[in-house]
Amino acid sequence: MNGDNGTSTQSPQLRALLFTDLCDSLVLVERIGDQAAAELFQQHDRLVLGLQQRWNGQQIDRSDGLFLLFERAIDGLGFALDYQRELRTLGQDQKLALRARAGLHVGEVLTWENSAEAVKAGAKSVEVEGLAKPMAARLMMLARPGQILLSAVAESLTHRATSSLGERAERLVWKSHGRWRFKGIPTTQEVYEVGEIGSAPLRMPRGSGKARRDIPLWRQPAALAAEALLVASVVVGGWLLLRPAPAIAFAERDWVVVGEVRNLTGEPLLDDSLDQAFRISLGQSRHVNVLSDIKVRETLALMQQPVESLLDRRTAIEVAMRDGARAVVMPSVLEVNGKLRVTVEVIDPATSNTVYSHSADGRGLESVLTSADQVVAALREDLGEAMQNISRDSAPLPKVATSSIDALHAYAKGLAAISNQDYDSALLFFNQAATVDPDFAFAYLGMMRIRDGQGNLEEARRLYDRAYALRDRLTPREQLYLQGWGTQLGGAALPAIAEQWRMMTELYPDDQAGHMNYASALYIAGKYDAALAAARPLLLAQYSQRALAQNFIGRIHLALGEVEQAQQMFKEASALDRGASDVWLALSLATARNYEASEATFARRPLRDVGEQIERASALVDQRKLVEASALIERAQADCGGVPEVCRALDVLALHQRRLSGNPAPRASYAAILDAWLRKAEQQDPAARRETALFVLATAYHTVRAGHAGTVKARADALKALVQKEDEPRVHQLWTLVQAAIEVDDGQPARALVSLEPLVNGSELYQVHVVLQDAYAALDDAGGQANERDWLEKQRGRAYAEEISMYVLQSLNLDDAARLRSSGTQGAAAP
Repeated sequence: MNGDNGTSTQSPQLRALLFTDLCDSLVLVERIGDQAAAELFQQHDRLVLGLQQRWNGQQIDRSDGLFLLFERAIDGLGFALDYQRELRTLGQDQKLALRARAGLHVGEVLTWENSAEAVKAGAKSVEVEGLAKPMAARLMMLARPGQILLSAVAESLTHRATSSLGERAERLVWKSHGRWRFKGIPTTQEVYEVGEIGSAPLRMPRGSGKARRDIPLWRQPAALAAEALLVASVVVGGWLLLRPAPAIAFAERDWVVVGEVRNLTGEPLLDDSLDQAFRISLGQSRHVNVLSDIKVRETLALMQQPVESLLDRRTAIEVAMRDGARAVVMPSVLEVNGKLRVTVEVIDPATSNTVYSHSADGRGLESVLTSADQVVAALREDLGEAMQNISRDSAPLPKVATSSIDALHAYAKGLAAISNQDYDSALLFFNQAATVDPDFAFAYLGMMRIRDGQGNLEEARRLYDRAYALRDRLTPREQLYLQGWGTQLGGAALPAIAEQWRMMTELYPDDQAGHMNYASALYIAGKYDAALAAARPLLLAQYSQRALAQNFIGRIHLALGEVEQAQQMFKEASALDRGASDVWLALSLATARNYEASEATFARRPLRDVGEQIERASALVDQRKLVEASALIERAQADCGGVPEVCRALDVLALHQRRLSGNPAPRASYAAILDAWLRKAEQQDPAARRETALFVLATAYHTVRAGHAGTVKARADALKALVQKEDEPRVHQLWTLVQAAIEVDDGQPARALVSLEPLVNGSELYQVHVVLQDAYAALDDAGGQANERDWLEKQRGRAYAEEISMYVLQSLNLDDAARLRSSGTQGAAAP
C-alpha cells in the first residue's frame, strides 16, 4: 500500500464519513457538451471548497462524487444539507436538474498520509481505511437522487445536535426506513433519512445486490408465495397474512399528539388555521384519537413549561410519552415553486424517529384545506385504518367545515379563548367566523355550547337551529353530537337524553364530551349508580380537564353517601385546578360535620360566581349561621347578571332565607314568582319550558313549606296543565311531592304516604323523605319516623349534591337536615 512510505496515525479515530455522488453526471456531459460541463464542474468545485471551509470537512477523495471526513457528525450533516441545496440552486441557474445522493456514517477509521513520492505518482494525500468506510459508501449507493441516508449512530448523534444548525433545524424532517443488510457488513443496520421539508424525497430506498431490506422470513417472496397457496381459498385470511407490518405500534383508538404547525410561508393566517384543519380532519376518524389542546396545556403545566409553549418536535414527543400517545403528528406548510406544500410527519415517540411522511401541493391559501385532507387520509391508512372506513367516515374539509381560511382562523381563536376560559372573547371569535362564512356550522355549535353553559337556553336553541340547518357541513361525529344537543334542547325527558348520549359513547367510545353528557344526564335524573359507572371513563389519562371530571365524580360519590371517596376526589381535583374545587371539598367536609375544616377550606379563596355563593349559603344554613347565609344570598341577587334562569332561583332562595331568619316574606311574594313563570312557560320552547316546570314546581314546594299551601292550591289547575305537557320523570316527581306536602298540611298524612312511597327507588329527591318523615310524625308512627330520619342523616351528601334548577332546593335540604338532628321526633317539614 502507498502508506508504507507515509505517516500513520497509529491508532483508530472516531470520525463522521460522508460519501456523495453527483447523479447522472455522464448523461449530463453528453447533454451539454465537454466545454459547458467543464465550466459547470469548476463551479461545482468552488461550491464544495466553500462548504468544506464552512463545515470543517477534510476531502479525502473525489471523482463524480466526494468522500469527506468530519470530526463532528453534525458538521457532516450540515455539509450534506447545504450541498443538496447549493446543487439545486446551481442547477436552476443553468436550467439543469442537479441532484446528488449522500450517505453519512460515524465510526472508527485509520488514516495515514502518503509520502510525497506516492502523491506525485498519483496517490491520494491521505488514505482512510476501516469498516466504517464501506458502510458509508453502501449508504450513499442505496440513496435515491436528492436523498441523504444516515446510519443509526449518525442519526443519533446528529438528531440530538440539530440546535447547532440554528433555525434550519426546524425545517428538517426525519424518517426511518427500517433495517437493511449490506454486502460486506456483518450485521443489519437501521437506515434513516433526513432532509429539508419540501425537498427531501422521504421515499423507501431501492435495494440492490449490495443492499436489501431485512424482511422477516414470513414476509419474504418465497414464503409469501407459499402462504398464498395455503390460503388461496380464504381471501380475507390471505390479505391479513400478506399486509405489511406497520412501522409504528399503533392500535385502533390509540392517541396522537398534533404538534405546532411549522409555517414557513410567512402567512400568519396559516398558523392556527392549518392546526384546526388537521384536528377536524383527524376528528372524523374512529381509529385515531387526538389529544386535545386543553389536555396538552395541562401536561405542559405539569412539565413546568408555559402553557403557551410552542409544541415543537421535542416537546410534542415528551407530551406524547407522558400522556401515553402512540404517535406525534407534525404538520408543516411552505411555498415551493409558487405552490403551497402541506407536509405531515408521523413520529414514533418511543424512538423519536419519523416513520411516515406525506405531502400535498396546491395553489392559493384555500388549497391547504384540501391538501390537509389528502395527507391526513394517507397517515390514517399508515396508522392501520382500513381504506373503506376512511372513505366512509370522511368528507372534504371545505364541505364539513369551511372553505375560508379567515373563518377557520377566527374559529381557532375562539377555541383558544375557551381554553383560557375567556368565553366572552370566544363568542366574539365564533361570531366573526360565522360572519365570514355564514354556512360555518362549527361556529354556531361553539356559540351554542357557551350560551347553554351561561343558562341562556333560548339563545342556545336559536343557535342550535342554525347549526342543524347546516348539519351537512359537520363531520359525522359532530352531527351525532348535534343530535344529542337536539334531544336536550328539544325538551326531551332525561332518560331519552341519556340514551342519546349513550349511543354516542357506543359509536365513539373515546369521545370525552359524549361520556360527560351521558353521565350528567343520569346524575341530574338521580340515577347516581349509573352516573358513576358512566363517568369512570372521564378519568382516562388522555382526556383533558381531569380536575373537572374528578369534581363531577366527587359530587356523584357525595350523592351516593360515599363521603370519604368524594373528599378524595375533591382534594385531587383541587390540587389540579388551583383550588377551583375547594368549594365542593368544603361542602363534603360539612357533610361529615367537620365544620372547622370546612370553614378553613372556604377561607382559602374568595367565592368566584353566583353558583358558589348559593353553595356557600347552604353550608352556612347547615351550621345554623342564618344571618350570614341571608346576607350572602342578597349579595348574589345583586350579582346575578340579569340571566333570568339564575336570578329567579336567587329570588326563591332569598325568600327562604328570610323565612329562616325570622322575617318571612308575605304570601304575595311567592305568588308573584309563580304567576310570572307560569305565564312565561306558555311562551317557551320545550327545553326552556322543561327547566321552567322544574323551577315552578320547586317554588310551589317552597311556598307550601312557607305555610302558603292555599297559594299553590289556587294555582293547581295551571300547575297540573304545565306538568301534563312534560314527560320528564323529575317534573312528575316534584308535582307528587308538592301534592303530598299539601296533604300533610291538610291533615291527610296517610294519603301523602300512599303518594310518596312509590317514588322511593334510589333516584328520589331528598325532600321525598323529609315529607315522609313528617307524615309518619303526624301519624305518631315512631318506627317509620326513625327510619326516615336515619335515611336523611345517612344521605346528607345528597342534600348538598342533588341538582334541581340551580340548586334551588339545596338550602331547604340542609335546613331540614339540621333541624331534624336537633329536634328529635319533631316534624321537619313544619313551616
